[in-house]
Amino acid sequence: MLDETFKHAKQKTVGLKQTQRALEKGWVRRVYMAKDAETHVRRPILEWCESHSVECVEVPTMRELGKACGIEVGTAIAAILQE
Repeated sequence: MLDETFKHAKQKTVGLKQTQRALEKGWVRRVYMAKDAETHVRRPILEWCESHSVECVEVPTMRELGKACGIEVGTAIAAILQE
């Protein structure tokens, strides 16, 4: 289950491209990744998080992550930004 921290975060990204941009700029505090996302989407984000010591939290489904983001479709990746 997705923790309340993400649901109540003031600054966050939703989706792969937005999250990648924020990671490159060093703005990400924590990444949320759906377990059912495709490997080619998950792998580069996992590697980035490991090499830059960014916490990565797995969420069971893309649908659950999308719902937590306030969108009606699933999403593979989302992140909380540093405030």
